[in-house]
Amino acid sequence: MKSITLPPVWLIVLLVGLSQLSETVYSPSLPEIAHSLHTSDAMVEFTLTIYLFAFGIGTLFWGKLSDSTGRKTGVIAGLLVYVIGCIGCYFSNSIEMLMISRFVQAFGGSIGSVLAQAICRDAFHGPQLGKVYSIVGSSLALFPAIGPIIGGIITEFSSWTIIFLFLTGCGLILTIISLFFLPETHHASQRQHIKLTTLFLKMAKDKKVLIMGVIVAASNGITFSFFAEGPFYLIEQLGITPIQYGYCFFAIAFAMSIAGFISKKLHTHLSSEKILGYGIKTILLGAIIFSSSLIFKPLLSVLSFIMMTIICMMIMLAGVCITVANALSIALVDYKTYTGSASSLFGFFYYCLISLFTLGMGWLHNDTLYPMPLYFLAIGIILMICYQLLRKLPVIEK
Repeated sequence: MKSITLPPVWLIVLLVGLSQLSETVYSPSLPEIAHSLHTSDAMVEFTLTIYLFAFGIGTLFWGKLSDSTGRKTGVIAGLLVYVIGCIGCYFSNSIEMLMISRFVQAFGGSIGSVLAQAICRDAFHGPQLGKVYSIVGSSLALFPAIGPIIGGIITEFSSWTIIFLFLTGCGLILTIISLFFLPETHHASQRQHIKLTTLFLKMAKDKKVLIMGVIVAASNGITFSFFAEGPFYLIEQLGITPIQYGYCFFAIAFAMSIAGFISKKLHTHLSSEKILGYGIKTILLGAIIFSSSLIFKPLLSVLSFIMMTIICMMIMLAGVCITVANALSIALVDYKTYTGSASSLFGFFYYCLISLFTLGMGWLHNDTLYPMPLYFLAIGIILMICYQLLRKLPVIEK
């Protein structure tokens, strides 16, 4: 069997980061898009929902393909499809065209999630895999936080369409980098064919996989529901500008970076399962404070309430960073033989759930401050229930 050349961790981070960046970079421009395309706020929020749904379909396709043809081939092909989707978004003049283009963009961009995970599992093992996932997990939360910063600056000084021109350039540059620096980690001698239905039935009976999928989806559900609802919450309801909205994410990105660093350090003496529990408890704590802040809003100035909102999001998204990284690192440890296909099925499962969580946020949108904090509290409670169920499984360390 041919030995595996270890892929650069920085390249894996960039692959994950591009797809995550694409989900949120246009978040500050959502109100402008609604006005420009003459559509409702909810319809614009649903462009994120359709992105996540297409992302799930993409993980199903690219994971299976990479098990047969190799990871590098899948990465290059996916990036090219992603670029085509970005160009379509740039030229969109209706909400329908934007949704279709976002679908194509997400379908191609999903390689950053499923194939990055598969590459990690091909090349790294044991505690080293946990540490790499902590680094990658930081990007899972960090890049979506950087997105609104970039998007806010572009929206403030230019048009929302320029955001997708920026993403087109990023996609092309990463394609070239991958051609030269990404080694193949899944060689022909390792490639096996398996019916997805057979693997699906096996995973559908695996309680750990199912619970982990809900945990990953619910955690990311908070993240992407904030990116969908946050612009209307902070820009329209509380009166900040798009660029100010983007600047808020410097603080959030800092909190996520610290969370990723802490998660990595904790792996030296704690199991991923225990670190996962700390992440979920952090999310729930932030959600409780956030929902409670509504009670004290009449006593606070607008600036103080905005600060409270950002602090609560820092706490929750730091928890998301820890939770997602550790859930992903242990969810599929029993499926190493078919890493790509298992990753694709798992990704399809949790991305479909994430799209439902963001869809729920869109349905609850009513031009008030109440839906988002209370929705996040409900998700935090769901996460804690899932963690308690997980701890009852014999394979999970108590």
